[in-house]
Amino acid sequence: MEPGYLYNPGGEAGPLATLILAHGAGAPMDSDFMNAMAARLATCGIAVLRFEFPYMAQRRLDGGKRPPNPQARLLECWREVYEGARREVRGALFIGGKSMGGRMASLLADDLGASGLVCLGYPFYAAGKPEKPRVAHLAELATPTLIVQGERDALGNRPAVEGYALSPQVQVSWLAAADHDLKPLKASGFSHEQHLDTAAQQIHDFIQRQVV
Repeated sequence: MEPGYLYNPGGEAGPLATLILAHGAGAPMDSDFMNAMAARLATCGIAVLRFEFPYMAQRRLDGGKRPPNPQARLLECWREVYEGARREVRGALFIGGKSMGGRMASLLADDLGASGLVCLGYPFYAAGKPEKPRVAHLAELATPTLIVQGERDALGNRPAVEGYALSPQVQVSWLAAADHDLKPLKASGFSHEQHLDTAAQQIHDFIQRQVV
């Protein structure tokens, strides 16, 4: 599958860095969420490269819904995309993604030697199973990491996640009353757009700290 949807921020100086951003389990690389984040990050001066895992690319062709590929194939796909991007992209190269896409990136971040890792709505556990966290590798992660998480994320809420042992390299940024898609409760006083703006700014600031 060919990577696509590369946002190149304007200006002669070029982008601050490039972020390969993978989609989540149920939505493609051009979902509303992915489009919104890519556009915001481009405005912040970050080039965004998106791609689709094989099962999602096939769904685009025939319209049939199917579950994600086995983890080994997802990781293989990530390696292929990263290696291709590394040959083409100059400067710092970061990896990450929404939900499952970010989790798969986190499993490879150290091995790939990425400049940093960015996760949006990290699936710390399967829905309804906080007693079975997927965090063992996060305790040992050496790659600088930013996780932007909603406080009421059904796959990783604040009380549960704050009880996990995470590497000192992992920074978790909490968005008030937000869910897995970073959408807040109306009563919070925040809008979804505001939270997406905040997430993009936090990603920019995190990336800037790694490249200066």
